[in-house]
Amino acid sequence: MEKKSTHILNASSNLLGFSLVIITSLKITKMSHSTYLDEFAGIACLFFAFSCFFSFMAIRSTREKRINRFESIADYLFLIALFCIVLAVIIVTIKVI
Repeated sequence: MEKKSTHILNASSNLLGFSLVIITSLKITKMSHSTYLDEFAGIACLFFAFSCFFSFMAIRSTREKRINRFESIADYLFLIALFCIVLAVIIVTIKVI
């Protein structure tokens, strides 16, 4: 089975930047108090950051058991963060429509 760590690291770091842009734009426009969007984006930032950390640790580790554990943790954290971003997009869609 091909290792997913490099793909998780790449995707989660990109989406971490996207989440930070969401939070920054909400703070600049002073809209963060009227919606839960910044909370979901903040939670996603944390999960993406930890996903980056664990996928990096999986890449740098030498023992197969530890590699699999770190990769699995990074994978689940990435999935949870993706769910938070989906909730943020749903909130934006509901507010726009």
